[in-house]
Amino acid sequence: MIKLENVTAGYEKTAVVKDINIEFEEGTITSIIGKNGCGKTTLLRTAANVLKPFSGKVSIHGEDVSEIPPKELAKKVSFLPQIRTVPNITVFNLVLHGRYPYLGFSRTPQKKDKDIVNEAIFTMGLCDVADRNVLELSGGQRQKVYLAMVLAQDTDIVFLDEPTTYLDINHQLEILEMIRKLKDMGKTVVMVLHDLNSALTYSGKVCLMHEGKIVCCDTPQNVFESKLIDEVFGITSSQVMVGKNEIQYVFCLN
Repeated sequence: MIKLENVTAGYEKTAVVKDINIEFEEGTITSIIGKNGCGKTTLLRTAANVLKPFSGKVSIHGEDVSEIPPKELAKKVSFLPQIRTVPNITVFNLVLHGRYPYLGFSRTPQKKDKDIVNEAIFTMGLCDVADRNVLELSGGQRQKVYLAMVLAQDTDIVFLDEPTTYLDINHQLEILEMIRKLKDMGKTVVMVLHDLNSALTYSGKVCLMHEGKIVCCDTPQNVFESKLIDEVFGITSSQVMVGKNEIQYVFCLN
């Protein structure tokens, strides 16, 4: 579905990711992992067409994203950055921003748009705060609001940059379950994660990066068994069984 061919990208004249060739699998969660500064966010931004590549091609279903009009691309792809300014706006109105690609010249939302917004708010468990100002919410609640906005945008492809950063463990797990819900709706989710255990637990594919290149991209179990995570991070990893069927990953410094 999303394919990067010979992509090199970065900022100003400095390449951060180099000669990337990858295809993100439709209807699954792919987590991009790697050490700080390895190019994870640059890869994500380039795949989402937020950042234009120096060279190479990014395509969706074979169509070059650079040739898709911005409003039409916004109906196919949504992107949630890690750092955002918190707006002085109600939850409902922020989620409504997800409908802007579908609004006409007057930018007046119709009943269908409002119904979709209400459904997104319900799905993310935000009905009790729908009329509150986003500034009044906790970090975990705000992140759920942004996910509701992405859901209202109704794209098949969702890019998320560090969606659990700065959240406590309860809210991290809650957000990851919400992301899993997006996948269950048939959406393709590509996200950058720092937490290795979460990446290996919640993803269908894990993409490991090092120094601007993709080291491997495979199922979590195959990536774990390759021991490439240990090599890249300079750690020792192991698996432990929790209960009957759940696997937890343990990481220790060498």
